[in-house]
Amino acid sequence: MKLGTMSFAAAACTVAMAGSALAECEITLRSSDTHSDGYPTVAAVNHMGDLVKERSGGRICIEVFHSAQLGEEKDTIEQTQFGVIDLNRVSMGPFNNIIPETQVPSLPYIFRSTDHMHKVLDGDVGADILAAFGNHDLVGLTYYDAGSRSFYNSQKPIKSMDDLAGMKFRVMQSDLFVDMVAALGANATPMPYGEVYSSIQTGVIDGAENNWPSYESSGHFEVAGYYTLDQHLMVPEVLVMSKMSFDKLSAEDQAIILQAAKDSTPVNRELWAAREAASEEKVRAAGNEIITDIDKAPFVAAMQPVYDKYVTDPALQSLVARIQAVE
Repeated sequence: MKLGTMSFAAAACTVAMAGSALAECEITLRSSDTHSDGYPTVAAVNHMGDLVKERSGGRICIEVFHSAQLGEEKDTIEQTQFGVIDLNRVSMGPFNNIIPETQVPSLPYIFRSTDHMHKVLDGDVGADILAAFGNHDLVGLTYYDAGSRSFYNSQKPIKSMDDLAGMKFRVMQSDLFVDMVAALGANATPMPYGEVYSSIQTGVIDGAENNWPSYESSGHFEVAGYYTLDQHLMVPEVLVMSKMSFDKLSAEDQAIILQAAKDSTPVNRELWAAREAASEEKVRAAGNEIITDIDKAPFVAAMQPVYDKYVTDPALQSLVARIQAVE
């Protein structure tokens, strides 16, 4: 009982101290994230908060609500538009039906590599996509990494499109994902993430697709021993701010927010790279076969019908061309 009382007292003290620290701030901005505490995006926004507090002389604080405490991503977008939530870290995907420009970075094989993605997002194209949030009561602040998605399966090494023919892969419930897999000659099976392990184990599906940390942490690597690094999707995360909240700040404070957000991006990238490396090390140690010697050109060429279907607006077609032109 004494230990429990002491633990409770310590926890209460911690909460009180945190509340006291926030109370000292003139402005406290609430930030939402669905990921758990310590996740690279959560850590990056916390770092941004440290920078903002320091550069504002302690006047502005950011309180990060991780683990979907304020709701799932789709739910929090509207709350951010209305100013109920001040800052929000969201995957690019949920914005696709709201902000057309966000569809382009979500296209399969639009980025040739992680370095190519960084060059695009750090340049004029990335700035133009962030600017598009301004038409939807949001301020696009910066991008965070979320890795690249690749195919894994229980049957055989996949080194070419011929190897994919007829195989069944779980995908998220997305028309784009279904069409992407079909264009590669495989069969897409939309299903909840939680059913993937047993479905691979029992042969309902042959495999799925995801990034290194998800492949490892889900345990999917235990039942799907072949991982082909085709990197078909590199959908970035985006940090946005409510335009209502942003407009309440002085020009000086707005500049502090914008710069601190940009300065948090390298922190996110470093943490994400470390997380990927740790997952890769664990998977390789388990003896899984990692396939890297593939010619991605046919995979990319097979996406033309997908692009023709989903990129019909001339402005978005121009955005695609500009991304492809970045060396």
